[in-house]
Amino acid sequence: MCLLDLDKYLEEKCALVNGALRDLLCAPDTYPPVLHEAEHYSLFAGGKRLRPVLVLGAAEALGADATVAINAACAVECIHTYSLIHDDLPALDNDDLRRGVPTCHKKYGDAMAILAGDALLTSAFELVGRTTGVEPGRVVQAVVELSSAAGSTGMIGGQVVDIESEGCEIPFPVLEYIHIHKTGKLILASVRCGAILAGATDEEFKALTRYGEAIGLAFQIADDILDVEGTDEELGKKAGMDELRGKATYPAQLGIVESKRRASELVEVAVKALEGFDSKADPLRGIAHKIVTRSS
Repeated sequence: MCLLDLDKYLEEKCALVNGALRDLLCAPDTYPPVLHEAEHYSLFAGGKRLRPVLVLGAAEALGADATVAINAACAVECIHTYSLIHDDLPALDNDDLRRGVPTCHKKYGDAMAILAGDALLTSAFELVGRTTGVEPGRVVQAVVELSSAAGSTGMIGGQVVDIESEGCEIPFPVLEYIHIHKTGKLILASVRCGAILAGATDEEFKALTRYGEAIGLAFQIADDILDVEGTDEELGKKAGMDELRGKATYPAQLGIVESKRRASELVEVAVKALEGFDSKADPLRGIAHKIVTRSS
């Protein structure tokens, strides 16, 4: 798939996800309005929708219509957005900007940001539970997949170790644990949920799991590199904050050159995992390459 086609695909899928989020979630003026305004403020602050697009792309790679996975795609974006709202809070990263605009707590206050994040996380599982046109057992499996990826043995566990590791010298396996869990688990779950809802065979599921694991880690390594090489304008927030906070990152441990090599190697692993799929998996192949060439 050429870059122009991939960009068009991403644009179309982002529009589909944005429309579904507006349709499925409470409108901003739903009582109490301040809560729902805060949710929408962060949800529609300009995200790339990578995770929900991966849900849809995995389903399509198996020949399914994207609509079978649209609720799960929206759920993943709700979980991702909740995590960003909470990460930005003073008790964690204390960031003033996200995607070039004030963070949720800067606009609505700490308490409302916490509650907006809580509401988005809770809504995610309602959305998956409302999936129609799919065998109920698959819906339950998708709920379990997302719960595991977001919880103490997934994203939250990675975040905890990330916090505990600030300013410390940690062994490489701990760094890898942080990246795989804090970021990689939700990306992997996105791919796997699309596969589950599309009725993947065991072999197809294993292949897409290998793909998801590889791009999940590659994405966070690329993020580490962008924090070093990117500008405030490109990132939509202050660059260089990982070093300032003493964060455990790949560039800090391995250097920029080796970090880029490892990210590229992971892309090769991801693309190789899709060898048994036809051209319907081209968007997934394109996304794997885009992850390490993006500037934001």
